[in-house]
Amino acid sequence: MALLEIKKYPEKILKERASPVKAFNGALQKLIDDMIETMYAAPGIGLAAPQVGVSKRLIVIDVSSSAALKYQGNDRQEGYPLIVLINPEIVYTEGEVDGDEGCLSILGYRTVVRRAEKVKVRGLDRKGKSLEIEGTGLLSRALQHEIDHLNGILVIDRISPIKKGIF
Repeated sequence: MALLEIKKYPEKILKERASPVKAFNGALQKLIDDMIETMYAAPGIGLAAPQVGVSKRLIVIDVSSSAALKYQGNDRQEGYPLIVLINPEIVYTEGEVDGDEGCLSILGYRTVVRRAEKVKVRGLDRKGKSLEIEGTGLLSRALQHEIDHLNGILVIDRISPIKKGIF
């Protein structure tokens, strides 16, 4: 496994829609493993392939990791395993809630972002099997944040025009 370089705003790939994953091969498995290692080393609770310079619809999330302790107080969510989601799409949302977010591609910046309180996401696991995940709390927020990356949307795109002036 290898640590990957995390792309920083305003690199172009961060603002582009990622391409669907079509091949479930050794190269994809290596990318997944490298992304997981990079996420933990950062440390972060989620990482999308465009953040490491790869325009593919792939995310990794672990809201039970020690990095989760710094988000939303102590909202670390035990019992959720490491999540690998390929070609994810949000199929259901419920409610709205404001919460604090940061981003590994915009270091040192945190802001409050309004997101769905609950989400249901469908996608594929690393072997290409269908997967459906329901999330609330930090997991819901992480899923939405990472899927935003796949659509070329950054946390700064979700803030007020007044706050955008700093970028």
